[in-house]
Amino acid sequence: MNALKYMKWMGIASMTVLLAACSNNGDRADAYGNFESNEVTISAEANGKLLSFDVKDGAILTAGQDVGLIDTTQLFIQKRRLEASISTVRSKTMDVGSEVAVYQEQKRNIEREYVRIQNLMKSEAATQKQVDDMKGQLDLVNRQLVAAETRLSNANNGILGEIEPIRWQIKQLEDQILKSRVLNPIDGTVIASYARQNEVVGFGIPLYKIANLQEIYLRAYIGETQLASVKIGSMVDVIIDDGDDSKKYQGKVTWVSDVAEFTPKVIQTKEERVNLVYAMKVSVTNDGSIKLGMPGEVWLSNSTD
Repeated sequence: MNALKYMKWMGIASMTVLLAACSNNGDRADAYGNFESNEVTISAEANGKLLSFDVKDGAILTAGQDVGLIDTTQLFIQKRRLEASISTVRSKTMDVGSEVAVYQEQKRNIEREYVRIQNLMKSEAATQKQVDDMKGQLDLVNRQLVAAETRLSNANNGILGEIEPIRWQIKQLEDQILKSRVLNPIDGTVIASYARQNEVVGFGIPLYKIANLQEIYLRAYIGETQLASVKIGSMVDVIIDDGDDSKKYQGKVTWVSDVAEFTPKVIQTKEERVNLVYAMKVSVTNDGSIKLGMPGEVWLSNSTD
C-alpha cells in the first residue's frame, strides 16, 4: 500500500512539473522563419552569340568582374560604316572652300593693281577714272568674297547638321558594344547559371543569378503580442540548428511589415497557423554555416539595443 501511495504521489508530481513547463514560454523562440538573400538576376543587354561566358554555379564573383562577351561583329561593322559616312559628308566642303580661295586670290591681285594705279596717278601717269575703276573692281570682289563666305558658312552649318545625328548613332553603337560585355555588378556567389558559352542570347534573357551570402537575412514571423517589443534597428539573437547543438548569431531588425497575415505553413504547427502574425527581416552576418532556406529562430528576450 505504501508503494502504491508513493507511485500515485510521483505521478501527481510529474504532471505538475509538465503543466508548469507547458505554461512557461521561456523555452520557445519569439519568432520563426527561413533564411533568404537579396538575389540579383543578371540578364543580357545585347543580342548575339555568347563568345565567352565563365559563370558556374557556386562561383564567387567580384563587382566589376568581366565574365562574358556577346558577339559585337555586326555592331562594329555598323560603326565603321557610319564613320565612313562622316568622311563623305565632310568632303562636300571642298568645292565651297575652293570658291572662296578664288575670290581671295582675285582680291589680292586687284589690291596690288589698285596700289600701282594710285602711285601712277601721283606721278600723273594714270587718270582718276582708272583709280575709280580699280576701286570699283575691288568693291565688287569684296562683295563676291562676302557672298562666298556666307555660302560657305551656311554650307558648313548644313554639313554639321548632317554629321551630328551620325555621331549620336555612333555613340549608341558604342554603348551597345560596351553592353555586350557581361560585367558582374556585385560581390557575391552564383546561385544559378542559365546560359552556356556559344549559345545565342537576346536582350533581357537571364544569364545567371547572384547573391551576397555574407550578408543574408532571416524572414521571420512574430506574433501580435511580441510586436511591440520589436523595433527597426534593434539587435536580437538568431538561433540555428548546428548538428546536435544550436548556434547563436547576433542579428539586426531591418524591416517589420505593417500588414498582418496568417502564419505560413512551413513555420508553425497546424494549430498555430490560424494565428495572425507580422513578417520581419533580421540581417545576419553569415560565417558560412547558414544556408539559404535554412530555418532559424529569433529571440527578443536576450536582445540588446
